[in-house]
Parts: sequence; C-alpha cells; structure tokens
Amino acid sequence: MTETDPKLYPYSLEILPPKADGASYQWAIRKNGKLAQRSDRSLHSEAKARESGMAQIEKLLSGVGDR
Repeated sequence: MTETDPKLYPYSLEILPPKADGASYQWAIRKNGKLAQRSDRSLHSEAKARESGMAQIEKLLSGVGDR
C-alpha cells in the first residue's frame, strides 16, 4: 500500500506486508518514485510501520537525515 499525500511531496510511503505468516511489516520511502530509504527494523503491525515511516519522512522534510 502506497501513501501519496501532497503534503509529503516529493516523498511517498509504501507499507510492505509480511511475506510469510509470523513475519513483520516493513516500509519504503520513495522520492519522486525512486527508492530513497527502507526500514531496517521489523515492525509487528501495519500501524507501527506507518508510524515509523511517517516519522522518517518528517525528518527528511525538515532536512534532518537528508543525503
């Protein structure tokens, strides 16, 4: 599931579901459609993955952690 909110431009957040039962959620941040970052931690729910991904986008939008 990809979230493309105009307030997040040029970023979008993609929540990646578990690949197997018992596995964890992941997130990916795309900048203008290209992969910019992905989660390095396993998250136990879709809500936690979304929360973590959105926090990272907020950092990127404020200039913190931008490469």
